[in-house]
Amino acid sequence: MSLNTSRKNQAARGPSSSRGHVVSPVNAIAKEVMLAEAPERLCREEDKGMREKFEKSIREAQNQICKAISDVDGTAFHEDTWTREGGGGGISRVLSEGNVWEKAGVNVSVVYGSMPPEAYRAATGVDKSGLDPTDRVPFFAAGISSVMHPRNPFAPTMHFNYRYFETDSWNGVPSQWWFGGGTDITPSYVDEDDMKHFHGTYKSVCDKHDPEYYKKFKEWCDDYFVIKHRKETRGLGGIFFDDLNNKDPDTIFEFSKECMNSVVPSYLPLVEKHMNDEFTQENKEWQQIRRGRYVEFNLVYDRGTTFGLKTGGRIESILMSLPLSARWEYDHEPEEGSEEAKLLKYTRNSATWV
Repeated sequence: MSLNTSRKNQAARGPSSSRGHVVSPVNAIAKEVMLAEAPERLCREEDKGMREKFEKSIREAQNQICKAISDVDGTAFHEDTWTREGGGGGISRVLSEGNVWEKAGVNVSVVYGSMPPEAYRAATGVDKSGLDPTDRVPFFAAGISSVMHPRNPFAPTMHFNYRYFETDSWNGVPSQWWFGGGTDITPSYVDEDDMKHFHGTYKSVCDKHDPEYYKKFKEWCDDYFVIKHRKETRGLGGIFFDDLNNKDPDTIFEFSKECMNSVVPSYLPLVEKHMNDEFTQENKEWQQIRRGRYVEFNLVYDRGTTFGLKTGGRIESILMSLPLSARWEYDHEPEEGSEEAKLLKYTRNSATWV
């Protein structure tokens, strides 16, 4: 069985509604207004401070990463841009059927939305009794997300996502803010030196900002990207964090920014190392089986995917992470002692790479 996703270009996901613009609780997304080119800013003109600064950082990261990928692949990204009534919008860049990558997407979004009080309590841990359950808490969110699926089975898939979230002051509840994100690697074949390079890059970033970050965020990544029904992880980890607001916002911003800026040096050398490796049809079929696992996690467990589907988000945006093709074989188990079995061992037993 194989799965082929749409080749249309997609955009960054996220729920959106604007202040003064009425949307239903189920479909919290205002309709996109497509543009011929990206505006100077997606934030509202009155938004300054961290909102403005974070948008600037994710757009710079999108430009830098897309250029680096295009330089290696020799193929340009297609760009779609849109805004929404009341503020916000997105810039989607997708490369399909390139020379090195079968599919690569780097998307940014700025969202003005609202959430019910129960979602606010779950997200912030702030409990306030007597709130109207039909009320809505206004919020701002900005983020960058990416997934890259190379052609060569020996070159790894990579995913990253970095975001900033802020609620408005509301019904006596003060404004809340936090950062989240991470970068993780998903190879079909294990190259220990590759894993040491990737994890070592992010350990260096983490150690520079807080000596406790890498251990904590690596464990968080290992725990999050678990395909529970398979009892294995989607890939071989990286870092993952959420609800980070225990330091000055500018301090955490600088950490997030350096993580974004480390995507290229952590990942591109691995692709350049393997993009011309010889491979067999059996290697390609194994890659497709592992991409099937990728699809299973994203559609069943990924919080961003399920949230977007439940709130009526743009389907092409939500499913940007899926590969062009994947494979499922009935009761497939690789031969003991094979390179394929080696990968499974690591997905079932977390390793310390650095």
